[in-house]
Amino acid sequence: MSGKTFAEKIFNATKGSIVFAKPDIILSHDNTSSIFSTFKKMGGTVLANPGALLITLDHNAPPTNSKLANDYQTIREFVEKFGITKFHDAGDGICHQLMSYYAKPGMIIVGSDSHTSTAGAYNAFAAGIDRTETAGLWKQGETWFRVPESVKIVLTGQLPQGVYAKDLALWIIGMIGSSGADYMSIEYHGEGVKSLTISDRMVLSNLASEMGAKNAVFPADEILERHLGYKPEGLWADPDASYLKEIEIDLQSVFPVVAAPHHVDNVKAVSEVKGVKIQQALIGTCTNGRLQDLQEAAAVLKGHHVPKYMQLQIIPASKDIFMQAMKEGLIEIFMKAGANVLSSSCGPCLGTGQGIPADNYNVISTANRNFKGRMGNNASNVYLASPATVAISALKGEITDPRGIVVNDKYPYHAPQSATVDIKNGEDRFAGGTWNYADVDNLNTDQMFAGNLTYNVQSSEPEKIMPYLFKGFDDSFTDRVKAGDIILAGANFGCGSSREHPSVGLAFAGIKAVICKSVNRIFYRSAVNQGLPIILVPEAVDAYKHGDDVGIDFEKGLVFIGTTHYAFAPLPAKLMEIFEAKGLVNYVKNK
Repeated sequence: MSGKTFAEKIFNATKGSIVFAKPDIILSHDNTSSIFSTFKKMGGTVLANPGALLITLDHNAPPTNSKLANDYQTIREFVEKFGITKFHDAGDGICHQLMSYYAKPGMIIVGSDSHTSTAGAYNAFAAGIDRTETAGLWKQGETWFRVPESVKIVLTGQLPQGVYAKDLALWIIGMIGSSGADYMSIEYHGEGVKSLTISDRMVLSNLASEMGAKNAVFPADEILERHLGYKPEGLWADPDASYLKEIEIDLQSVFPVVAAPHHVDNVKAVSEVKGVKIQQALIGTCTNGRLQDLQEAAAVLKGHHVPKYMQLQIIPASKDIFMQAMKEGLIEIFMKAGANVLSSSCGPCLGTGQGIPADNYNVISTANRNFKGRMGNNASNVYLASPATVAISALKGEITDPRGIVVNDKYPYHAPQSATVDIKNGEDRFAGGTWNYADVDNLNTDQMFAGNLTYNVQSSEPEKIMPYLFKGFDDSFTDRVKAGDIILAGANFGCGSSREHPSVGLAFAGIKAVICKSVNRIFYRSAVNQGLPIILVPEAVDAYKHGDDVGIDFEKGLVFIGTTHYAFAPLPAKLMEIFEAKGLVNYVKNK
């Protein structure tokens, strides 16, 4: 009998098992106001475990309109009323950076944000969930987990000069694709791990979400011990553990790369896109706003000034990092170089704060997503890169190799690359009660519901979501969708953030089911929570011809395309109970 993976050990169950567990930390941020509303709809009056709640105000900090300001005040009143001790107000920092004050080896951490996986750098099992499930946790204190399959990534050697953890993370995403680790636990092994700082590990754990993974985790080794200041009692996989796949990477072979528009797995060598003119640059976010990142950027910018009209924004990931950067003189370097140094927040990353690009701008950013419209403007393009690459590119006004050498690198992997599909005006994707997006892979949450609307429209107000549902992707959808309609879609449906607005809107519209080839893990949980069935039948999607009759029998586990039927495993009884209750809110309330 083989040994256990990290995930199997922390849940004390074999892969594929469904277990119930009480998380040690339950993270929420600006969406706490919406979660509180859902909590009350569930009949919640008392928190099951108030000591587990960690609440931050970061995504719109400081608030940019009165509604957001009122939401912030509602959250402060909630914190005061329920005696929440783990609370960070606007300006304290970005939630995943602040999590570093609390995360410990062997913890189970969940959060209503897809990049909660960042805490895996601390040898914790950390995964994103949605707002409704968070409300259920407030009330019940536990939730279900499917013990994931595991991927073992073995690192050897160390990164060359001028190559950084962000390059390595994008390198891996390009190798396996944005759904290459879908629903899996990623473990980092090998001697090369010892060359990675905690900041480096946070970058890699953060970007696990962009690989489709449930979590990523590093060992509780001497690097973590040095960081924590004590010897941690962590968990780690057995030497003979069984993995779904294993990947080996010689760190010395990695070179600077970017993720080109409009998907994070559209990875290219910097030398393949060198010379692309840029008008805006961003250094910061939960991925690359730590002190080490700022030091790397400052080393490039010191003594230089960005070109006229170049917009360079720099956002320290927390107030503590901001203050340390001031002590080290980094902020002065940035400002003398012509940068705008902004308050610690998420704003520009998802297009809710300062730094929304103009039409036709090319932006180079250290953020974690570059979906079309991600930064608040569908007419801009976003490239993702390391802090050093962003800094030198901002100085030169074009994408530039941070090593200062002329090379002809070619990114060696060619995993299936995601493509952005826009439903053009006049192109009708609706017939006979079926919305035909069968050719659309990676239909992401930004396309379904724009990120800059997330906190202006509460997910607990579905009727207010409807006017914006699928806008910018298929503008006809929201005006024509009706109860009983079925959606057909390709692979990795619902990838992107943990925002539940799309699943809330689709359930409210009465969508009978989404039939797709594969689905993002967080979106699947969110859909269940809203009473929206997601059925995985790839062969049915491939067989569909526009205009075919489509039907579904949940009890028998059959999908009908024309006169042909395709089988799927009937849904578990507990899930059917949630669907029949029209979602988790009613299910929990009734129970």
